Amino acid sequence: MNNTLTTTAEPAGHDDPVTGPVPRTTPLQYLSLAALLLGTLAAYLWNLSANGWANSFYTAAIQAGSQSWKAWFFGSSDMANSITVDKPPASLWIPALSVRVFGLNSWSLLVPQVLMGVASVWLLYVIVRRYFGHCAGIGAGLVLATTPVAALMFRFNNPEALLVLLMLVAAWATMRAIESGRLHWMLWAGVAVGFGFLTKQLQVFLILPALVIAYFAFAPGRWLRRVGHLLAALGALIVSAGWWILAVELWPADSRPYIGGSQNNSILELTLGYNGLGRLNGNERGSVVPGGLIGYGSGAGMPDGGYGFGGGYGFGGGPGQGGPGGGMWGQTGFWRMFDTEQGGQISWLIPTALLLAVAALVLIGRAPRTDRRRAFLVMSALWMLTTMAVFSFMQGIFHSYYTAAIAPALAGLIGGSAAVCWAERDRLWVRLVLAAGSITAAVWGFVLLNRSADFVPWLRWTVLVVGIVAGLALIVVHRGAAAKAVAGAAILAALGGPIAYTSATLGSAAQGSIISAGPRVDSGFGPGRGGPPGMRGDGNGDRQRPPGFPGGADGAGAPGGRGPGGLRPSGDGMRPDGNGMRPDGNGMPGGYGMGRGAGGLLFGSAPGAELVAVLRTDADRYTWVAAAIGSNEASGYQIESGYSVMPIGGFNGTDPSPTLAQFQNYVREGRIHYFIGGGRMGGPGGEGSSSSISEWVSANFTSTAIDGVTLYDLTQPK
Repeated sequence: MNNTLTTTAEPAGHDDPVTGPVPRTTPLQYLSLAALLLGTLAAYLWNLSANGWANSFYTAAIQAGSQSWKAWFFGSSDMANSITVDKPPASLWIPALSVRVFGLNSWSLLVPQVLMGVASVWLLYVIVRRYFGHCAGIGAGLVLATTPVAALMFRFNNPEALLVLLMLVAAWATMRAIESGRLHWMLWAGVAVGFGFLTKQLQVFLILPALVIAYFAFAPGRWLRRVGHLLAALGALIVSAGWWILAVELWPADSRPYIGGSQNNSILELTLGYNGLGRLNGNERGSVVPGGLIGYGSGAGMPDGGYGFGGGYGFGGGPGQGGPGGGMWGQTGFWRMFDTEQGGQISWLIPTALLLAVAALVLIGRAPRTDRRRAFLVMSALWMLTTMAVFSFMQGIFHSYYTAAIAPALAGLIGGSAAVCWAERDRLWVRLVLAAGSITAAVWGFVLLNRSADFVPWLRWTVLVVGIVAGLALIVVHRGAAAKAVAGAAILAALGGPIAYTSATLGSAAQGSIISAGPRVDSGFGPGRGGPPGMRGDGNGDRQRPPGFPGGADGAGAPGGRGPGGLRPSGDGMRPDGNGMRPDGNGMPGGYGMGRGAGGLLFGSAPGAELVAVLRTDADRYTWVAAAIGSNEASGYQIESGYSVMPIGGFNGTDPSPTLAQFQNYVREGRIHYFIGGGRMGGPGGEGSSSSISEWVSANFTSTAIDGVTLYDLTQPK
């Protein structure tokens, strides 16, 4: 076995005191790197404003943080700090600073995410180039930039953009520690993971097995020293995440916002419950719950003053929800990452990456234990496989955009593995592996593209034919310019599908709480379309839905037998942007949330000019110009008015904040001007505090309709 395998013939540069010679970057390489980064920047910025307020749940919190440092620190949904979002606030800090400087608009909100995406592409290039050469680095960066779900999230204000960047920082620092055996690099890796925890809590820990195993297995020095470094990195992780957790826990509860997503106003409960074990086993207290799940009551035109969706079907993936092995959040199991919901988001090159990685590790063979190429490939493979396994079998809340966390590991793995195999292509068996990789990518790309039969119909056949022909040609053509041309054709065929999906994503609006990349797929949804399986936002009420859900197999459900996203007795759906749910009064009687400007669980409200003017009248006299049930319902009113709107019950409307007694006290003190009627969410049977507040308001205050929205003046009791 060749123990001196090389993957690049780049000219020598300078000597690193630890790692030895570092290749010199040529002008042509600088030019190609600039093309990659500037091209990524231009693509991600193009049509950016089409996303509007993107996820208005987070936009409202970013707006709040731009006006109140206390809201910025805690991640409050409103400037008056009534409740936080259901995540730690790190992903809100940078865009909130941007909005503070440039004002609230789509660009100040989303450009920071774009820059994080470009930084991620650059950092992956830096890592891969160091061990596999410039071309491998460019290839890895290109794969990351064109992975559909990554492109989607690098233009959106969910936490994924910062999460991916921090995971890459942790991987980079770990690889530098593996090179040098120096402690400070592992400390930096711990810090990156710690701030990843403050971005999306336990999800960042999915990278830990890869980092720990790679460092322990491949770093220099005695094993006891390596264990000590890992323990020190754990300490850095705890400190970098724990300072904020400790501050929240020690802060007097009556002078800070309620912790959204928790049932006991505890960040620890949120971490271990709703955002922790609940995601794995589906028992998520505070999630949308089974039984009388969604009631849109007190709105004109609704039967019996309310409309219950689901008949005992909840969103949390808990008992009694969904079919065998699945739930409201889709089918679990080994093939989940390849199904109609996730396949087109992330899986295009996964089979090829695994095939090439196995071959690359065999080629590296008996190289020294500390071989950095092997360390990187093992780390990337473990990162990808661990994350895929957890996502595939978790029974709680899961959305396809979570798979963005897989993208950098996949891109690095395929870039490095392909470089190792290409360097040894004189061997017949290696050429057979390269050919198999090209053909596998082409065939799987054809399958994924075929799920969107109306989307660029010629492309799937082109990908299939070119990929197969190029793969076969790689067996016999392996030297000179011809070999490079054949390899280029194979790469274009492999990336044809992802690039097309990414282009469709860049050209479409993405708005709401649940989004996906690419065109509409069979039994799925595409750009801007919101809703978990069975709650599509594609405006087609005939798509597959779970039994017992409106429009499902055995339930009458909504008028016309259609569920949310297809709940459209008028035939117009419920879609704010033409692709999702629209609160314009054309979806269901009185509109979604019972008003033209009302929002709902997945989309922010869109108030009219008259209603905004009413909310702004004498707004400075009140702590909250209005209160509404659910964070998305409240978000649009706050964003458009510029004043605090209390989101009763947090994201799902199920958090016990405020209690009825607290709300009544706020009203007596004259701190809330209006209550916005419509959306009603609570626990089973409607006994939640949000339901109690809604019932108390409707019984004691007179309603009026403005722009189709039901409004109660809390300063004018009956």
